[in-house]
Amino acid sequence: MPRRDHVRVAAVQPRGYPFDTAGAVEHLCAATAEAGAQGAELVLFPEAFVGGYPWGLAFGTSVGGRKPAGRRTFGRYHDAAITVPGPETDAMGRAASEAGVYLAAGVIEKGAGHSPGTLFCTLLYFAPDGTIAGLHRKLKPTAAERLIWGEGDGSTLPVLDTPFARVGGLICWENYMPLARMAMYGKGVEIYLAPTADSRDRWQATLRHIALEGRCFVIGCNQFVTKEHYPHDIEILAEYDDWPDTLSRGGTAIYGPLGERIAGPLHGEAGVIHADLDLGDIPRAKFDFDVVGHYARPDVFDFRIREEPLTAVGISPPNR
Repeated sequence: MPRRDHVRVAAVQPRGYPFDTAGAVEHLCAATAEAGAQGAELVLFPEAFVGGYPWGLAFGTSVGGRKPAGRRTFGRYHDAAITVPGPETDAMGRAASEAGVYLAAGVIEKGAGHSPGTLFCTLLYFAPDGTIAGLHRKLKPTAAERLIWGEGDGSTLPVLDTPFARVGGLICWENYMPLARMAMYGKGVEIYLAPTADSRDRWQATLRHIALEGRCFVIGCNQFVTKEHYPHDIEILAEYDDWPDTLSRGGTAIYGPLGERIAGPLHGEAGVIHADLDLGDIPRAKFDFDVVGHYARPDVFDFRIREEPLTAVGISPPNR
């Protein structure tokens, strides 16, 4: 299809709605409408925004033991996760359709088919007609995330062909996996989405490196979350007593294909950053470096992605 020269994008840094799925979906729909009204055609929300990223909580777990209060809190967290498709994705799709945008949002997904007890950290893509255009499940939860999330597989590594660019991405520390990044580059990603829960300054270096390595635009997106955003009746809140009042200060930012900072980083507040991307910057940046083109050595290196869907017991998941 003929490609456009420019596109306006928006990265939303919302306040947190942990354990409050309805509040998160309502915020997402309103912010999507506002971004669309301001001309955005691609809108990104952070990792685990719908369903929540539970900073500071260990769910009553230690090596060799699980406390009943932690199990009850996990049950509450499981209740806050969503099914795909389901009523929450229907609302998100309507928001994308009414705004006329491509929408990408981090959600906590209840496992489909044979594994409804397993949760996944998922990046959902919606097309401007409101349909689900793609789904990516985090391949490797990091550290204590493995207590609450399962692992995705190679069947959910989409790169969408849109009227303006090829759009795809990875979630948080997946972006430290060189072969996962290479999968995105090999699929021709041009606007690379990197929703995260990492608000440290060093994360900005990661976003910049990906932009330089992939010669692509990179949109990083995080939440602004404080302890006050948590429901006060969660039994295990004492687990985060040693954490600061601000659990995530954000860091949403946009970088260009030569590593230049275009917008952000936004710290210490909720908000939205916008950018008008000149897509001609992508081929210009590849003049001297193209990681899967003239700078590649396929005669030396061989890389394969296993894209078949997998289950723990070898049963193919049902068709969606």
